[in-house]
Amino acid sequence: MTRYPRDMIGYGPRIPDAQWPGGAKVAVQFVLNYEEGSENCVLHGDAASEAFLSDIPGAAMWPGQRHWNMESIYEYGARAGFWRLHRLFTGANIPVTIYGVASALARSPEQVAAMQDAGWEIASHGLKWVEHKDMPEEEERAAIAEAIRLHTEVTGAAPRGWYTGRCSENTVRLVAETGTFDYISDTYDDDLPYWREYGDRDQLIIPYTLEANDMRFATAPGWVTGEHFGSYLKDAFDTLYAEGQEGSPKMMSIGLHCRLIGRPGKIAALKRFIDYIQGFDDVWCPTRLEIAEHWASTHPHQRRERPSQMSKADFVAKFGGIFEHSAWIAEGAHDLELGPAHDTAAGLHNALSRVFRSASEDKRLGVLTAHPDLAGKLAAAGRLTAESSSEQAGAGLDMLTDAERETFARLNTEYVEKHGFPFIIAVRDHDKASILAAFDRRINNDRETEFAEACRQVERIAAFRLKDLLP
Repeated sequence: MTRYPRDMIGYGPRIPDAQWPGGAKVAVQFVLNYEEGSENCVLHGDAASEAFLSDIPGAAMWPGQRHWNMESIYEYGARAGFWRLHRLFTGANIPVTIYGVASALARSPEQVAAMQDAGWEIASHGLKWVEHKDMPEEEERAAIAEAIRLHTEVTGAAPRGWYTGRCSENTVRLVAETGTFDYISDTYDDDLPYWREYGDRDQLIIPYTLEANDMRFATAPGWVTGEHFGSYLKDAFDTLYAEGQEGSPKMMSIGLHCRLIGRPGKIAALKRFIDYIQGFDDVWCPTRLEIAEHWASTHPHQRRERPSQMSKADFVAKFGGIFEHSAWIAEGAHDLELGPAHDTAAGLHNALSRVFRSASEDKRLGVLTAHPDLAGKLAAAGRLTAESSSEQAGAGLDMLTDAERETFARLNTEYVEKHGFPFIIAVRDHDKASILAAFDRRINNDRETEFAEACRQVERIAAFRLKDLLP
């Protein structure tokens, strides 16, 4: 059994109403990453200097050496950039979420006090601002525990949100397994929060952003001037606001760094953007923790049975009748590379249909002949499957006059004699009159045309049946 763990469907077309407080059309959330004093540096016990997210083009790590210029750029963020941003956001009365690296917070007590005095949320940004991709699982688990411990010691409270950034494939699972975080943000895959299941833990995920992010001042392709960044933010906001007006409120995350946007030539565009959104009455500017609390109360997680996680026996028992009396199709589908995308009606229908379509003509003919005649003898004897009985009743085929019943019987006989399988139609698309019209029209098709049409109708029937069981 092959299972594909990546979630390629998310909410799909079933986007929930965020119900932001005050009927806000969009939630605009500002994150300020505080990493200064936690970056790679031999003073911190690291093997080399930092090379990531600075104004030094093409920066490279210097093994065994301090990089004085790099260190001074990070120091600018703590010494000047942070305070410029602090004045901007407190002046605008907008609370921010700090992604605080624990070791950086420990080296910046005055900044921490200013964050707390402003009422900002201080979420955890890990223990050190370093790469985690090659970190052994036990080492990363220990680093997470130490980040929580040090964060709590420095700020006086345990972090309730988490974002690593330079994470490994294990990070989100390891953080969720602590069972202590209201949300985790190490994803970039949606415009709304959502839930993930890790064992018994229902973990809220609040996706972050790498595009509405000032890090692109230090990457290519990226922002050249503050105006580029500000223009992008405005376009993103306008699009999301319009979606909110259409009844689909979303979330906009904006990522900032003290040493980047804190420069005077860059921050002016951020200020203009803040002035712009404050011209709207129906925009909510919360912390990420406020979003988490709102989502948990408004959209609590509800676990459900997921086809991709079912045993083969349970899977076949539940879906073996989707294609009439043809459990072999469900058996084949269970052996495919299923994943979260197949836990919906449309997704599972695709998997089942793949097995049906790739079968030999004789196998597909067996599926066709497994279908009962419309309003035929099995229906009269009450021997239809529950699905077929309900479908035929929904089209009124259980309430025929004697003349109508005789017409159906005659057409059924003529059709089977000509094509070698029963007339099949997705009756939920029709009423008695349109079914009879289709009967009259299709009975004159050649067998090849009608075989193909009957197969399409079988798949259509399966789609309806799955919609009764899955979202």
